[in-house]
Amino acid sequence: MNIVVLAGGISTEREISIVSGTGICKALKERGHRAILMDVYCGQEEISMDDLFPEEYDVDKAAAYMRSFDAKVPEMIASGKEFFGPNVLTVCKAADVVFMGLHGENGENGKVQAAFDLFGIRYTGSGYLGSAIAMDKGLSKQFFEEYGVPTPKSVMLNKEDPAGRIAESGIGFPCVVKPCCGGSSVGVYIPQDEKELQDALQKAFAYEDTLIVEEYVKGREFSVGVVDGEAYPVIEIAPIEGFYDYKNKYQAGSTVETCPANLSKEATERMQAYAVKAFHALRLSGYGRMDFMMDEKENMYCLEANTLPGMTPTSLLPQEAAVLGMSFGELCEKLIEVSKKSR
Repeated sequence: MNIVVLAGGISTEREISIVSGTGICKALKERGHRAILMDVYCGQEEISMDDLFPEEYDVDKAAAYMRSFDAKVPEMIASGKEFFGPNVLTVCKAADVVFMGLHGENGENGKVQAAFDLFGIRYTGSGYLGSAIAMDKGLSKQFFEEYGVPTPKSVMLNKEDPAGRIAESGIGFPCVVKPCCGGSSVGVYIPQDEKELQDALQKAFAYEDTLIVEEYVKGREFSVGVVDGEAYPVIEIAPIEGFYDYKNKYQAGSTVETCPANLSKEATERMQAYAVKAFHALRLSGYGRMDFMMDEKENMYCLEANTLPGMTPTSLLPQEAAVLGMSFGELCEKLIEVSKKSR
């Protein structure tokens, strides 16, 4: 197949997206596909319409080209540049499928997916509606509660809302403060008292105008991939220091990840069932990954859904697939297959 691996973009997860996209592109090429790597925002000025998907292609060179724009992206945004970069739509229309290696804003929030639907471009992952719902953590929680998926108590705050609403909701300390539509744990804080809470709110509001303040669940953290409506093996995430923040997610050796997780058969099946229920509740399709906390009494709480899970060397979904005997390249092909089937 002729495949565009779309990565980069303008979110706080731009670098992780480039890492994911590079790995995906290399894996697909190793599987015999003609895959190329493109930055959704910066695009590529010069292309050859006669050979859009060359057999000989340097993925690392393409990734370096994307990174050459990193320092310029804020200026490009300020200038009012349109979102899709030069030749992005042209090349995507010519592909058999676009593998979405995007993460975060304008990658996972459904806007790119909606545009691709209008242009008739086939892509991996959920459609625009499921992507938009899952990206909004406040909205996701409402869907979880409606469909019987347990989730921690929370309150949404806008900049003009009084912080006293947190105490009124019954949420005490410690609590979790995070941007409503962020990803990769960017802007997430766990304040222990009122002073730390005020500091956390100030810092988190620098990322977004809407925040989630959530009840802190003390216990173990897990994640469950769902592919084509089927739950993959549960993986446990145990950071060596602190919580599962940006550093612990992407810095090798900072987290102990155990798959399959050391859980009873009953607990494993219950968490997998909740993951599948959450997947359907949020109108997801193709694949996704659900994050959970479990307290000492084995009460489980779904934190959020990831519609385009990370595909870096330390990412969770590839580790879950490996337990099923699936290589990284086979997983990439599987994600293409189930995404095409779901639309």
